[in-house]
Amino acid sequence: MTGRISIIGLGPAGLDRLRRTDLDLLIDPATTLIVRTREHPGASELADMRPLVSCDDLYDAAHDFDGVYDAIVDRVITAARTGPVVYAVPGSAIVGERAATRLVEAASREEIPCVVVPGESFIDLACVSVGIDPIADGLQILDARALPDPLPLHLPSLITQIDVPLIAGDVALALGRVLPDSFTVTMLDRVGDDDSTVTEMTIADLPRADTGPRSTLFVPAADVGWLGLVATNRILRRECPWDAKQTHHTLVSHLIEETYETVDAISTLPADAPAGDVDVGDYLLLEEELGDLLLQIVFHAGLAAEAGAFDVDEVAEGIRRKIVDRHPHVFGDVIATEVGEVLANWEELKNEEKGRESLMDDVPAALPGIARADKIQRRVASVGFDWPGDEPVFAKVAEELEELREVRNDRDLATAELGDLLFAVVNLARHLDVDPEIALSRASDTFTARFRIVEGLAAEAGQRLRDLDLAGLDRLWEMSKVELSTTDTESSFTLNPERNDP
Repeated sequence: MTGRISIIGLGPAGLDRLRRTDLDLLIDPATTLIVRTREHPGASELADMRPLVSCDDLYDAAHDFDGVYDAIVDRVITAARTGPVVYAVPGSAIVGERAATRLVEAASREEIPCVVVPGESFIDLACVSVGIDPIADGLQILDARALPDPLPLHLPSLITQIDVPLIAGDVALALGRVLPDSFTVTMLDRVGDDDSTVTEMTIADLPRADTGPRSTLFVPAADVGWLGLVATNRILRRECPWDAKQTHHTLVSHLIEETYETVDAISTLPADAPAGDVDVGDYLLLEEELGDLLLQIVFHAGLAAEAGAFDVDEVAEGIRRKIVDRHPHVFGDVIATEVGEVLANWEELKNEEKGRESLMDDVPAALPGIARADKIQRRVASVGFDWPGDEPVFAKVAEELEELREVRNDRDLATAELGDLLFAVVNLARHLDVDPEIALSRASDTFTARFRIVEGLAAEAGQRLRDLDLAGLDRLWEMSKVELSTTDTESSFTLNPERNDP
């Protein structure tokens, strides 16, 4: 005989908070009572009043929470095949009860009648404890074991299931990424009971907080992180005289400057970053420069919002849709296992979107020469127009260098051949998976540092660089290389023509 399943929320505390009709159903001896856990005041009271089955053993046996939920559903469905079952859960049956949701779906498949009686949620009592109105103030409820990344904190937040110190530490770490250690939060425990506690503490103290199965953390709203940056930029636009005067065009120089400073910060990282050893200092610099660049993007989006064109959310959603559309091998049914296939699909989709007649269309002529050459080469490589490996490219560089040597006395021809040589060198960098702009920037940095030493050595000797011959300058240059503790990977430029001879 198939029974009926009733899913009942026990509320946040004891049975005295339940409606009489719900309590009658829970204590009805004609039903099988299954509770998710005995670790709840109402469940403990029921255990003293009638026989019940607890699912605490399933938590010990399963490898993960999904396994626990499936086992609970199986236990309740099995019992319902022989008679009516009441499945009781802490709090509300519709708040954070994943097993209850799965049970409703399973009962429908099995054609077993199922009713849900939500019960009082801890959320109501938590709001009373911290003094917020979830409508007027807003409210978000987060699971401590599955915090979103990035973590939005623009609304008052209740972070649930902080039942052990390890989870409290994880939450403190997540909050500490955007909030100061001195920021005050509130730990709520056993709300609704006579011995309930409401304890204010700082994020720094959170890992040492006393926690239990009914612990919830309240975090006041804060304009921090991504959403905080957007909100702060809007305030500055209204209240700062400098920000209020800016236009898209006046900000262009700042956008370019911050872009180059970001590229410069990236150039300090190892070529295989983020793999390999992480230099914390280099990454702190990159973090700062990315923030400066991000501000420019947010600022431009804010100006566009003032014009009624778009806002920063639309910018983010636009690029999100674009990358989904251009990754059908991830979000669709296209098969692509090699990088070359991915790039070919990418360019084909871009051609369709932009109505290109040629792969050369919309390559900005205003790009710096190295960047433009690299973009053109990557475009044509996506359709197979490329050398099969790096050896032919090395040969091409040597060929172009020799052709330049032959016409070096003819300015026009030398200009053309030098362009061919530089184009070939960019191609070689691509084949070696080296960013040519970063490589050249590093070489310039190395040269600059060494030349400063040369100037210092000359000054110490009471000499002027303009008075030294090439041999004297080269001697100082070699001394600078020793002082700078050069490595084999650094530039080997020298003033001695014999040592520069390819």
